[in-house]
Amino acid sequence: MERDSVCGMMVDPAKAAASYEYEGVTYYFCAPGCKASFEKSPDKYLSGEAGEHSHHDHH
Repeated sequence: MERDSVCGMMVDPAKAAASYEYEGVTYYFCAPGCKASFEKSPDKYLSGEAGEHSHHDHH
């Protein structure tokens, strides 16, 4: 399992809704919206400043 860097959810790479390669590392996301947020500012999420959970009410 991989951790979604945007929302913190655990994501199965085989079933991930989206993935994105950044600096040689592939990151997996639970939803396309998380990938879009990560693409805009990956350093923000990798530094641990993020805490967005607005679109995960369905879990």
